[in-house]
Amino acid sequence: MRTKAVRMYGEDDLRLEEFELPGIKEDEILVKIMSDSICMSTYKLVKQGKKHKRAPQNIDTNPVIIGHECAGVIVEVGKKWEGKYKAGDKFALQPALNYMGKLDSPGYSYEFCGGACTYCIMPHEVMELGCLLPYNGESYFEASLGEPMSCIIGGYHANYHTNKQNYHHDMGTKRGGNILILGGCGPMGLGAVSYGLYTENKPKRIVVTDISEERIKEAEERITKEEAKEKGIELLYINTSLLQEPVKELMELTGNHGYDDVFVYVPNKSVVEMGDALLAFDGCMNFFAGPSDSGFTSGINLYNVHYTSAHILGTTGGNNDDLLEAIDLAARGEIRPAVMVTHIGGIDSIAEATINLISIPGGKKLTYTQFDMPLTAIADFEELGKKDKLFLKLSESVKRHNGLWNSEAEKILFAHHGIE
Repeated sequence: MRTKAVRMYGEDDLRLEEFELPGIKEDEILVKIMSDSICMSTYKLVKQGKKHKRAPQNIDTNPVIIGHECAGVIVEVGKKWEGKYKAGDKFALQPALNYMGKLDSPGYSYEFCGGACTYCIMPHEVMELGCLLPYNGESYFEASLGEPMSCIIGGYHANYHTNKQNYHHDMGTKRGGNILILGGCGPMGLGAVSYGLYTENKPKRIVVTDISEERIKEAEERITKEEAKEKGIELLYINTSLLQEPVKELMELTGNHGYDDVFVYVPNKSVVEMGDALLAFDGCMNFFAGPSDSGFTSGINLYNVHYTSAHILGTTGGNNDDLLEAIDLAARGEIRPAVMVTHIGGIDSIAEATINLISIPGGKKLTYTQFDMPLTAIADFEELGKKDKLFLKLSESVKRHNGLWNSEAEKILFAHHGIE
């Protein structure tokens, strides 16, 4: 089986190449990748090359396929897995393997397994750990976005609260509480807002901050205050750069109660310290944003940790249950991962988009790997549609869906490229 894949040879060295995959072993599975969204973690991998903790040291001679937010179809099943998997089934991937103490992961560590390709081979550990998950949703992109959504869901589940009667930890965000999402108008932050409107521990209020009026405006259009109000939740978007006294004014929004759950979505020292200062009694702060600097530190008020039961933790990735929840909720329309997506592209756009990810404005870059297509902002569809019938159809589709990418648009794109 020949495949086309984006492979990493070193720092900022990505190459789209076509090559022959080996035949699968009896404990492996051959899959066809349909969609793969680009993760900031892949950007960090590419910037570090073999210095990255998940990258093999021989990538210059045995390059790895990048990409891990992927979904697709099973093509061939090794003998060991014939009773559990079958050709033609759709799948979503949980790349956080944690296999036998190793850090190996699809999209980081494998020569023949990653999301930025047309076909790849799932190694035995993916199936042994139950990380190749069945997916029955209508669209592939929601399964791809299931991975980042699972990270968000994992963060919600990991937060906890206590009481003074016993040592029991009540897991999850506080029911009827105040949630603060700092730096929350980016793609992952919006995913967190979407899940916050769904979570069974329904909060009273969600406050989302940013320092960009443009990002705040886009966020307000994607997840409206009215939508939140219908669910009985007050949703506020706040530009902290316009506040004279950010901590004081954000605290006043809660009647000076403070925030029961704080999520930090940007790795910034002052933002972390602001979140710490805004915690309510028995509040929990989750440092969700992964810094590139291994020496990143910030000040924490340990007096509050001791006397007011402030809890500080960090989460990265999600587990299988989180991913199953993400794809199930998306398939049922309970959450909308599409709020994260701002650009669409083909396999030929992945290398350049990944290397330059932080300089490309907007949210998630969603790619389809079975065809070529320049990376294109959804916001540009209407203008492009004046000369191109494909973009006219795509523009009309996203307009019917509140400006968001959707399963109808995916089908239009597949039909144009002759993909079944």
